[in-house]
Amino acid sequence: MHRKEQAIAPPLESALGIHTLVPPNFNTDRFGTFTRDVQRPTDQLATARLKAQAALYLTGGTLAIASEGSFGPHPQIPFVPCDREIVLLLDREHHLEIVGQAISTDTNYRSQTIRSVDDALAFAQTVGFPEHGLVVMPSAEGQAASAITKGITTESALSAAVENAIARSKTSTAHIETDMRAHYNPTRMKVIAEATEDLVRAIAQRCPNCDCPGFAIVRRNPGLPCAWCSTPTLLTLSVTYRCQRCNVEKAAPFPAGEQTADPGNCPYCNP
Repeated sequence: MHRKEQAIAPPLESALGIHTLVPPNFNTDRFGTFTRDVQRPTDQLATARLKAQAALYLTGGTLAIASEGSFGPHPQIPFVPCDREIVLLLDREHHLEIVGQAISTDTNYRSQTIRSVDDALAFAQTVGFPEHGLVVMPSAEGQAASAITKGITTESALSAAVENAIARSKTSTAHIETDMRAHYNPTRMKVIAEATEDLVRAIAQRCPNCDCPGFAIVRRNPGLPCAWCSTPTLLTLSVTYRCQRCNVEKAAPFPAGEQTADPGNCPYCNP
């Protein structure tokens, strides 16, 4: 629906030798919209799973790939916005679910209350318009789909949408935000491609016990020691992999390649 196959299909087809297809008339907006007129039914991973299950039902296939994104504060840098993308492969024949993920601070995710077309044009200049689309609505909360104008990529369409939204607003203001749908946001599309590459790596990671693909990280274990005083920090010391078929686990130390932490992350050296 949002042309994500442009980012997802090429690396999967190249790595796995599969052919991808998009079910016709597959309305993924029923699983939630960024504009909040349709609420997401559950969390990000479970929503991606619902999309994949729906695709299997429509096609009768055994393999489905689904993507789901979310935007908000970075998990380690709370005041910095980030894009978290998940690409999930569901294998009904072998009862496997394998997930790729990418988290990026390279995003234009922004919104603002505006009072005029000039305000909207000033906002647009900061978010990569017109290559990146915009959304305009009377206010940020409780909007019916009919009050929302999406996919704005020209100044004339932006002006018309802002004037219409202000006319419908009780406060003589409007709400403008970046259109985070993939086909209107090339920056996001790049992160989806990164998540797909991570999925390819996850599929290639095989269990050392039963050779099942998708030997994935299930736990990140903190405790990387400070380079100055050796105090354990909250940074990752090791990761634990687990097989979803035989449940064997294996720990791998120093996943980032660093055996000590910067003292700036130490609760003793930098309290």
